[in-house]
Order: sequence, then C-alpha cells, then structure tokens
Amino acid sequence: MALSPTNDAALLQEVDEAVRKDRLDTIMQRYGRWIIGGVVAALLAFGGYLFWDHRQDAARGEQAEELIAAFEKLGTNQPRAATADLQKIAVEGDPAYRAVAQMQEANIKAQAGDLKAAAALMAKVAADTKLDQALRDLALIRQTAFEYDTLKPETVIARMKPMVDAKDPASSWFASAAELSATAHYQLGQFDQAGALYGRIAKLPDVTRSLQSRSVQMAGMLGVDAVADRAAESAAAEKKGDAAPKAAATAKTEEAN
Repeated sequence: MALSPTNDAALLQEVDEAVRKDRLDTIMQRYGRWIIGGVVAALLAFGGYLFWDHRQDAARGEQAEELIAAFEKLGTNQPRAATADLQKIAVEGDPAYRAVAQMQEANIKAQAGDLKAAAALMAKVAADTKLDQALRDLALIRQTAFEYDTLKPETVIARMKPMVDAKDPASSWFASAAELSATAHYQLGQFDQAGALYGRIAKLPDVTRSLQSRSVQMAGMLGVDAVADRAAESAAAEKKGDAAPKAAATAKTEEAN
C-alpha cells in the first residue's frame, strides 16, 4: 500500500534531520575544539574588557583626587608640592587630566615669572590631538598670551584666526581670541579691523564686565559706537518681548469673537 502524502512529508523530515545531525557531528568532530576555544576566548576577551573598563574608572577617580590635592596645596601656598603632584598626573594621567595638570603647572610658572616655560607647557596641550578642540583652543590662547611680547602681530592674528572666524558653531573662546587679535591689528595700525573686533566683543551678552568695558572703550576710541549698538539691540529685544504677549492676547480675543 502506498504511503500517504503526510507520511511522505514525515519521512523526508526525518531524513533531513538525520542528515543535519550527521553533518553537525562531523563538524564537531573536526572543528569542535576550535569552536569551543573561540567561544572561551570571546568570553575571556569580554571579561577582560569589563575589568579594564572598571580599572579605567578607578584610575580616573584616583587622578581626580590627586588633582584636587594639588589644587589644595596651591591654596595653602605650597607651589613646589603642588607642581610635583601635577607633574605626576601629567605623566600618568589620561589625556584630559594630563592637560589640566599641564595647564595648571603652566599657570604656576607664569606666576613665578617664567613665561617661556609656561608657554611651552601650554603649547603641549594645544598640540595634543587626543583632546577636545575647545580645550586645545584655550591652551593656544594662553600660550599666545604668555608669548605675546615676543611674537609678531601677524603671528598672533594668524593663530587666533580660526577662533575669530568660526561661525557654526562659534568658538567658545571667541572673546579672548578676538581681544588678542584686535590688539595685534591695533599694533599694525589696522584700526578698522581692530575697532570691528572690539565692537563684536562689546556686544556679546556673556563676557566679563572688565572685558566688556575695555572693548567698549577701545571700540569707541576707534570710531565704533558699541554703546549705541548695545542699546539698540536691547531695545529691539524688549520690543520683541512685549510684542509676544500682545499677539497672544489678540489671538485669544479673535477666538472668543
């Protein structure tokens, strides 16, 4: 008697499963050790990564504590002890902590009158491609400030140009870079460029009062009325702020009608 279609399907399925099992047995016999070894190696690698990540977090915590200790020594007038701590962090720390340590050590040297050594440390931070660009820009500004009296005005302008010209996004350190650049333009007798930069600084809403005051005075001396510009912008902002509630009230009245 012939098998039914259902029995045919069951028989084919059994044959297929038998073939698969035979192939799997053959593969395991030939490559089983390698497969198991690969799985174990992957697990060990993953475990190693987790351990390494934990150690990195622990190391960063230790570096933060060491940095705080160095700052505390500075606060208690122990510059030599603080410098030793900072130098240790600069050698052993990750890029961010190393940069902060080097910049603080540079500030100590600058306060002691060694501007050349201070500038050299800032130059190391500015050249470190592992750091965020904003931190490198700050280091370059500080380096340039320390070296300013030994640099040609054209060099200062060229260094600051990327930060001064940055549009989208604007540099976090535009105000400081623009002031250095404006001073260099003034030294070259390029009074229009200097005045324009001082005017831009004066109109910034989040600069320090001392910098804003200097910028307003210098801009005015160079023929740029930064005070009037700021007053006009403030009036426009207030007018815009008043217009919003009025527009809302008008809209509600129209909806009620």
